[in-house]
Amino acid sequence: MADADIIPLGTRGRPGRGSGSSKPSAAARGLAGGTKRKPTGPERPERKPTPTTATTSGTTALERGPGAGIPVGDWLSAFTSASKEIFGDGWEPRLAELLAFLRRRVTGDYRVDEYGFDQEVTERFFLAAIRPIAQKWFRVEVRGVENIPTEGGALVVSNHSGTLPLDGLMTGVSIHDHTGRHLRPLGADLVFRLPVVSGMARRGGATLACGEDAERMLSTGELVGVWPEGFKGIGKPYSERYKLQRFGRGGFVAAAIRTGVPIIPCSVVGAEEIYPLVGNIPSLARLIGAPYIPITPFFPLLGPLGLVPLPSKWLIEFGEPIRTDAYDEGAADDPMLVFNVTDQVRETIQQTLYTLLMQRRSVFY
Repeated sequence: MADADIIPLGTRGRPGRGSGSSKPSAAARGLAGGTKRKPTGPERPERKPTPTTATTSGTTALERGPGAGIPVGDWLSAFTSASKEIFGDGWEPRLAELLAFLRRRVTGDYRVDEYGFDQEVTERFFLAAIRPIAQKWFRVEVRGVENIPTEGGALVVSNHSGTLPLDGLMTGVSIHDHTGRHLRPLGADLVFRLPVVSGMARRGGATLACGEDAERMLSTGELVGVWPEGFKGIGKPYSERYKLQRFGRGGFVAAAIRTGVPIIPCSVVGAEEIYPLVGNIPSLARLIGAPYIPITPFFPLLGPLGLVPLPSKWLIEFGEPIRTDAYDEGAADDPMLVFNVTDQVRETIQQTLYTLLMQRRSVFY
């Protein structure tokens, strides 16, 4: 048998090669451009395409012409459909609220208190952004919320943990959702030295952790939050989790006694596991002025991905109020009394932490 003649595709082709004929087939002639088929029967007249309506206003694309633009009716229809997709069926009042909010921000017709707290921005943006994290990611379970006064000043004292202070944010949104009150945190100096964080903290209701501001807030009926462990609490290693650090000098107790407001112990379980702290870089921390540079199993190994917190199960319990209105005038200047009340608050939180740890089934559920 002679060798087959291999013909590359697209070269040396001749009509009819596939059929063995030297003439192209009818199918090939129909595919070829410029060739006309002989009529084999009565030809039907060619139908012109019917112009389709491109708008709801009755104007077609052909009638408008190439430079006519989009009619107003089309814009309104598209805007209505987009509003329903974003805001749902009740899009009109929600859109009206949004436009009213923007008008107030532009014209300056909104209220900010003497500490910089912006209630409208806090509720519409800060709490709205934090709430899905608390409900869906950490699945925060709140207990003892009835111990928080519905009105008047009170001091919420909580343990501090988690490498990053997310426990303060979760406590604030939980209190607001269950009582309608805003927690006014007392923050460290570092928080108000950071360019962007400082402004956000002020608008979210935070102020500097000093006795004067704390007493002024408490005396005007605010719900104030304090985390006496400070950076030692959130920066402690994972091996010391849920072991309370020193509660400072008891300045928060002195402020509560001077204003006669109750102290609400708050215990948070779950924050210790979001960023398990296994190491630290103290030399680099001193260089940049930070309290610590954390090393976790995922950071800095995974880069920005290592900043995603682990979805631990959170339990927040508010204990029975510790009353301070029965003390004599000048009791806040008694260091022994202040120490005893501080130790009572610390021990209450520590024992509650142990109880919650026993009740939690697992770290993640």
